[in-house]
Amino acid sequence: MEKESSRELARDARAAVKEGPEGIARRQRARLAGIVAYARAHSPLYRELYQGLPDRVEDPALLPVTDKERLMSRFDDWATDREVTLERVQEFVADPARVGERFLGRHLVVTTSGTSGLRGLFVVDERTLAVTGALGGRARSGLGGRDLLRVLVRGGRTAIVTAPGGHFSTVATVERFRRDHPRLAWMMRVLSVNQPLPDLVAQLNRYDPASLAGFLSLLTLLAAEQEAGRLRIRPAMIIPGGETATPEALERLATAFRAQVRPAYAASECGFLSFACAHGWYHVNSDWAVVEPVDDRHRPVPPGEPSHTVLVSNLANRIQPILRYDLGDSVLLRPDPCPCGNPLPALRVRGRAADLLTFPGGNGEPVSLSPMLFGTLLDRTPGVEQYQIVQTAPATLRVRLRPADDGLWRRVQEELGRLLAEHAAGEITLERGEEPPQRSSGGKFRRVVPLAGRRA
Repeated sequence: MEKESSRELARDARAAVKEGPEGIARRQRARLAGIVAYARAHSPLYRELYQGLPDRVEDPALLPVTDKERLMSRFDDWATDREVTLERVQEFVADPARVGERFLGRHLVVTTSGTSGLRGLFVVDERTLAVTGALGGRARSGLGGRDLLRVLVRGGRTAIVTAPGGHFSTVATVERFRRDHPRLAWMMRVLSVNQPLPDLVAQLNRYDPASLAGFLSLLTLLAAEQEAGRLRIRPAMIIPGGETATPEALERLATAFRAQVRPAYAASECGFLSFACAHGWYHVNSDWAVVEPVDDRHRPVPPGEPSHTVLVSNLANRIQPILRYDLGDSVLLRPDPCPCGNPLPALRVRGRAADLLTFPGGNGEPVSLSPMLFGTLLDRTPGVEQYQIVQTAPATLRVRLRPADDGLWRRVQEELGRLLAEHAAGEITLERGEEPPQRSSGGKFRRVVPLAGRRA
């Protein structure tokens, strides 16, 4: 296939929206047929899965369903680049200094945090990165003159508040940009969630970003700092992601920062999946992705009804094809045109909910912490294969670990105690749960479960 330039991809992205549903659907059918044919020709796993299918597949319902467990268990057979092996990728991600570096001199590697109970390793090709960039303009549509002025005054700087040091998608893509464009590295900065809140506030005040992105729970903490006058930034856009956003939470962010709030719904498996409009709906980039809301037997769910899960097909990445992949989130597809006027299909997400964990503070004031702080800490702890932290009382955390090893428990207990102390939490009891991590009713693990949202 002839490589498309970034300019051609961006031009086609604009044309697809102008042409409306028919033009979008035509592109989706052609790209689905192309990637299915490529996967069948170059991936031993997909060649096996797609035996007996028609030569040309334009209907995703003809394809078998895949998931992270199946693909990871057949990693070497899944990849279409035969130099991509599980051993090589694991060796690569074991080194934090290589975040954003080109794997095998040509690919980007990202890891997931393991909300489904299994951490994923995903190899992303240059074509996918180019498509992601071309579709980025859709997320910025609707910014007014005042917003654009804020962006210009702040030089377009983007701050991403997340967990550094790992090959997570947000970090890896930023580091790739900084490596490829060293003279523009100042435009994008990753700020660590693992530092005390006052230090993070001070860094943001110095950087003064035009856009601020991060987990909703953490941005809520920053909104409180902005309301109190300790954080003094004027971004044009706030981009919360990773957790389900209520209208009240989004309104609070918009009011605190006096900015456009555009929540993001995507995944490491498909980083360009959707973008939010001003009416609070996620518009699926369906010229490059297929989203199928389905029930617990993978049968289609009508628009307007919540699904049990959602199947996603990434039509760009040919190195590790993601086709009819069970993402595990419950979504609701809008049954009528979105009032914003965008012809791309619109949905809302019911899954990925996460709340702040609030503890009694050492000074008598309550302390609220993002679930992400705990998640990123244990993601970096050697030996932890799976975990679940459940707040069973205001000052009690029950920690379920796999493997159930005494030495590992002592290390985790020490690390959690240090984290709580750094953030001025009071006396918090850490209980060792002898039971394994528990799945939610939707089949996912909630790795950090606050008291208010306790289900397990």
